[in-house]
Amino acid sequence: MDRFETYTGVVGTLDRANVDTDQIIPKQFLKSIKRTGFGESLFFDWRYNEVGKPDQDFELNAPAFAGASVLVTRNNFGCGSSREHAVWAIAQYGFRTVIAPWAQRGDVRVPAFADIFRNNCVKNGVLTIELSSAEVDEIFSAVNASPGLKATVNLEAQTIALESGKSFSFEVDPGVKETLLKGLDDIAQTLEHESDISAFEATHNTQLG
Repeated sequence: MDRFETYTGVVGTLDRANVDTDQIIPKQFLKSIKRTGFGESLFFDWRYNEVGKPDQDFELNAPAFAGASVLVTRNNFGCGSSREHAVWAIAQYGFRTVIAPWAQRGDVRVPAFADIFRNNCVKNGVLTIELSSAEVDEIFSAVNASPGLKATVNLEAQTIALESGKSFSFEVDPGVKETLLKGLDDIAQTLEHESDISAFEATHNTQLG
C-alpha cells in the first residue's frame, strides 16, 4: 500500500453516531471477488434515492464536500460486521483519514471506532484519529461555518490543522504510525524479517517424517 504522507484535503462531515458497516457498504455489494469499485457504493442507502439518483438531503452529497478526503463523524463508527469491504469503500471514495470522538456514557466509554474496523483501516492505509467530543464539535462547527474547509493531516507530527487556524494533536499507536508512514501491508511487514526467516529455515529441518 502507499505510504501515508502529509496532505491537505477538504473536510466532509457525517453527523451520525453508531454508523455500522452495513450502512457504510450494504451487503448486496459484498458479492464481488475484486477489491475495486466499492467507492461509488459508499453509504449507498443514504447517498442515493429510490431511483438511484444522488439524494440532495444526504450530507456528503453537498457540493462543498466534493472530493473530500477527511471524514469527520461521531462515535462508534464502523461497528457491526467485520467486512473489510467497508474500509475499501471509504478508501476508494477518496477518504484517507477518518476522525471520530470517544464518548462517556455513565461508566461506559464508547470508542470512536469499532476495533475490527480500525484494524482494517490500518491494513488499507487509512488513518483513524480519535479526538474528544469537544474537539470534534469544534471541527463540525468550523465546517458548518465554512463549508469546503480544508485540513492538513500530518501523521509524523500527529497534528490536524484547519485552514481556519485551529489545530489539534492526536495520539496514535507507534506500530500503527510506522506501518502507515512506511506503507507496509501484512506481507510487507513479514518481508522486513526475510533474513531472519531464511536463517531459521536454513537451520531447521522443515521436512516431515
